[in-house]
Parts: sequence; C-alpha cells; structure tokens
Amino acid sequence: MTNAHDDIVAAWCTELRCEGWCIIPDALPPATIAALDADLAETFERTPFCKGGFYGATTKRFGRLLARSAHAAALVQHSVILGITEAILSPWCDCIQLNTTQAIAVHPGAPAQFPHRDQDMWAAPKGEIEYLVNVIWPLTPFRAENGATRIWPRSHGAQALLPEPDRAPVAAEMAPGSAVVFLGSTLHSAGANESGEVRRGVVVGYSLGWLKPYENPWLAYPPEVARRLSPELAALAGYRQHRPNLGNFEGQCPSVLLGDYAGEPLAAVDALRPDQQAMINAYAEEQADVR
Repeated sequence: MTNAHDDIVAAWCTELRCEGWCIIPDALPPATIAALDADLAETFERTPFCKGGFYGATTKRFGRLLARSAHAAALVQHSVILGITEAILSPWCDCIQLNTTQAIAVHPGAPAQFPHRDQDMWAAPKGEIEYLVNVIWPLTPFRAENGATRIWPRSHGAQALLPEPDRAPVAAEMAPGSAVVFLGSTLHSAGANESGEVRRGVVVGYSLGWLKPYENPWLAYPPEVARRLSPELAALAGYRQHRPNLGNFEGQCPSVLLGDYAGEPLAAVDALRPDQQAMINAYAEEQADVR
C-alpha cells in the first residue's frame, strides 16, 4: 500500500508525462519565499544585466543560491518535487544531482526569450531519455503581462523531434509559494515583460547524476561552504559519487572532503552498482577456482 506522499508524487508524474509540465499550487508557504527574496535582494541589485541574445540584456541572473540564503534549501529539498524528479529520471541514472540554482529578474521592456529546451545543453540523443527536470519558483507574482514563463504543452519527449510545436504556449501564471515543474524536453521561454514591474523567480534544476551539470557544483559550493549544508543537501550539490566510480576524489566519495580529511593519501574504494558488484564477485570466485 502506498502512502499519501507517494500518491501525490505519482499523480504529478502522470501529468508531467502527459503534458510535459504542471503547476503545483501552494507548494511552500509564501513567507518562506518572501524570506528568500529578501536574502537575495542585495545581490539582485548589485548583479549586472546579462549579455547576449539568449540570456537577455534586460534580465539579471545569478547562481549559488544555497550559499546565498539558508531558505534556498526548502526549495531544493522539497519532498514532493524530489520524489517527482527521482521517478522521472531514475530509469537512466543511479542518482540525481542538482543541475543549477539560479535567480532571475526579468525587467520591464524585456522581450520574450527565445523558445528552447534545456536538454539541448547536452549533445545527446533526444526523444526517449529525460535528462533533467526544472522547477521555477516565483518570488513575485507571475502574470502573462510581466513575463511569466511560457510553456508549450505536449512539446516534450518524442514531440521534441518535430520542427514546430502543434500547440500555442501557455503562460505559467502563479503566486509565490507555487511552482511550475517541467521536463528538460519541454519547449519553454520567459515571456515578454510588458508591465512596469520587475518579475523575479528562482530556477531549481535537477539532472541525471552522470551528466556535467549547468552549474559547476564544486566551484559554487567548495568544501568550506558545503560543510555548512546537511549531508543530504551536500550530496545533491555534488558531494556524492554516481556509481560506478564517477565524480570521485582520490578514488573515494567526495564527501570525504567534508569531514576531517587532512590531505593524506587515500585508498581507492570501489563504488559499483549491485549488478557490477555481482559480476566482480563472480569473477573473483572463478579466479579462485582456477588457482
């Protein structure tokens, strides 16, 4: 028998697999989002506008949110969203990883962003595998007129191979506390900000644990920063091996850097999937018999 949490996760996964996106209303208390927005206010003010046609010259962006606000962890570790992400991505990886945390401010007069699929940051086969799940949390209300994220429903999966989507985009209108979740294969973009207000939001992305992430985790969260994170959060942010043996430090899990490691040589330790460990064990037994 499944519990209520599992039922909720399964229902959202069904919608995601069908539509390519969904809005989870009231996912966090608005007060949590307001506290995060307050922590980020100075950085928003000091950050220069982006350069380039994709990021947009009337938009500001910055990352490393886990180092900038303790409230970011509530978004990154939201239990339902983690459950959804693990269900969607687990067929193709041993564990998921944090792909990015990024704050975005779309200023008045910003044109609509170029429609894109975030999976295209990796030159890999498309149409079957999902490489990432993205979540956008509004810090200010998202409305069509102020540049709410535009989503093209059912533009994901195999539909991503078509030259043009067969549906018009939908503005993901929502209030702080809600979150829009969409697949890496779903076509989307920021909308045009035709209002007189700045539209602020946060992107939290998760990807297959063996991919090179958008945000370099060990530069964003070096050991002296990651030590302040919970073990579970540090693991999401890169301090975990992806079996077999990927992302290791001196042959061990990089989480060793968060303990009392003083730079001494380490013994490399196997980090294998169960099927691989079984093959190694069987091979060892065969070799013992030969001897």
